Amino acid sequence: MHTMTDTEPNWEWYRSFVAVLETGSLSAAGRALGMTQPTVGRHVDSLEAALQLKLFTRSFDGFAPTDAALELKPYAANLAATAAALRRVATSQGDGVRGTVRLTASEIVSNEVLPPILADLRDAHPALVIELVPSNKVENLLRRDADIAVRMVAPSQDALVARKVASIEVGLHAHRRYLDKHGTPRTLDDLARHALIGWDTETAYIRRFQERFPQIRRESFAFRTDSDVAQLAAIRAGLGVGFCQARLAARDPGMVRLFKSALALNLETWVAMHADLRDSPRCAVTFAALADGLAAYARGA
Repeated sequence: MHTMTDTEPNWEWYRSFVAVLETGSLSAAGRALGMTQPTVGRHVDSLEAALQLKLFTRSFDGFAPTDAALELKPYAANLAATAAALRRVATSQGDGVRGTVRLTASEIVSNEVLPPILADLRDAHPALVIELVPSNKVENLLRRDADIAVRMVAPSQDALVARKVASIEVGLHAHRRYLDKHGTPRTLDDLARHALIGWDTETAYIRRFQERFPQIRRESFAFRTDSDVAQLAAIRAGLGVGFCQARLAARDPGMVRLFKSALALNLETWVAMHADLRDSPRCAVTFAALADGLAAYARGA
């Protein structure tokens, strides 16, 4: 039976442990953390010694986690997220709005919608540092993976401050270059004769959508990707017909909206943060800027 030593593991050891879990090697973990490979290796060795557990087996292509490592992973990830949140809070101490705010939003919102909002925010508060995590996964605000999230679904956790800030319209579009070559579909059934751009992996939302619009199915797509950014780029390039946010399409005079009355979807847009951050100046001003900026974007302002 294993008994732990009296040595209390250092938080940095857990951080290195999580990085090796996620990257699969000491060198990649070191690059991600800004540390040398030997330092990451010492951290892992020290954590194994302190816990008296084997956490990785050395394989020809890197480090493979043991069953013990996989069981520890969620707890170590929580510690790493909490330590990162603590550092963000520490940087914000002093007068005025300062320090680091960590945001997460979908890839398309991060790339196409947030940059001008964040530029105005930084102009107003130059001591603010912004970390942005573009991800279509729903980051866990309760675990402090991020301070503030922009989400297209209502947050379910009770310990969050959440506000519905906009309803973003999504429609079917094609670029003029594509339509000039292949013609413009006049009915939804005409879409069967066109190159469609769509998703690769079905979700519950997509299944509900397909019940309403059986003409648009994964099997009929000429281009499949779960990246909204890649879908938009493909539509802009004239590859085919696909869905994108109406406000983004309106920026390009070559983009044409199809079946506007029959195919208009609205994405509820929420800004959420942990309730503990309500009184944080850096988070309060960022939350307000995101809420106002997204509402203005949805209106076309």
